Amino acid sequence: MKKILNHTAWFVSDLLVMVERNMIKYVRLPQLMVFSSIQPVMFLLLFTYVFGGAISRGGNYIDYLLPGILAQTVMFGAMMTGVGLAEDLQKGIIDRFKSLPMAHSAFLLGRTFTDMIRNVFVVLLMLGIGYCIGFRLHGGLGDFLTAFSILLFFGFAFSWVSATIGMAVKNVETAQVSGFIWVFPLVFASSIFVPTETMPEWLRAFADINPISVVVNAVRGLMLANVGEYDLAQSVVLSFVWIAGILAVFIPIAVRLYRRS
Repeated sequence: MKKILNHTAWFVSDLLVMVERNMIKYVRLPQLMVFSSIQPVMFLLLFTYVFGGAISRGGNYIDYLLPGILAQTVMFGAMMTGVGLAEDLQKGIIDRFKSLPMAHSAFLLGRTFTDMIRNVFVVLLMLGIGYCIGFRLHGGLGDFLTAFSILLFFGFAFSWVSATIGMAVKNVETAQVSGFIWVFPLVFASSIFVPTETMPEWLRAFADINPISVVVNAVRGLMLANVGEYDLAQSVVLSFVWIAGILAVFIPIAVRLYRRS
């Protein structure tokens, strides 16, 4: 038991060092945080004021839109994980860490945890801006915390997808292109901006099972006190199933690519 505790303490120590290392980068390069926050704010304002009148569903469109934008924000934020890992590979930093007496898994976990911390800041920022332009929470504190947890873990899961891509391509420019090229179809073929029933049948069949739609429906239902358009409990459960499934598939792949890099 003592040996297990020592190994656990060693791993946690290495993990915290990696998180600190990545957080220092945001402190020294604050423009990374600034520009990663500008894009979701632009999406929110553009769709609210430019397109909102045309696609309004008869109610307060910002209430419908913001939960979807939050899911999109953590998705786009997760894509930066692969870019950062590709950059570390190009600079030879990963080889240096491999030569150190540290837990190798702490490197990848440190990166994904750091990006989840960044998502906490960006989601709170988006909620604040949404409140200023008319968004209101209709659910209770427990519902909000559940929705917040789903968003963070969803972003964490897709950070591992991004990590897999970054470790596979090993190039910053390629990681940027390959990371976003498959995310955009998932984002726009979902219930983020409009209900899936407005889509053609062939597209709706995909959009309804799209993990982004599942998560958005759960977050929207929790924040709006169940808008009644879908089974909220089912959406919440399916959200965690998708999260667990993504983690179960991509963590082993990312770790294997890290060891082979």
